[in-house]
Amino acid sequence: MNSEVKKYLAEIGRKGGLKSRRVLSAAVARDMVRVREARRAYRQFHAQCFWSFDPHYVVTLKDLPWLCEQLMKNGNRAAWKVGERLCR
Repeated sequence: MNSEVKKYLAEIGRKGGLKSRRVLSAAVARDMVRVREARRAYRQFHAQCFWSFDPHYVVTLKDLPWLCEQLMKNGNRAAWKVGERLCR
């Protein structure tokens, strides 16, 4: 690879890296992680705690209290621990 191509690729990579960075507040980032973990828990414990609900349901931030309650009420110890962690 010649130096001109290397220079060009470095420049467009730098610009792409600058444009793709987003700024999130700590609260928004924590909420995003909680929702991701809640979706994982919904899939993992669906047969045990959420069998009467759509298996393809997409959990949102407003569903977290309900999801935690169901995990802690209907699940085993592992589900209870996940529910406890999500409700903090």
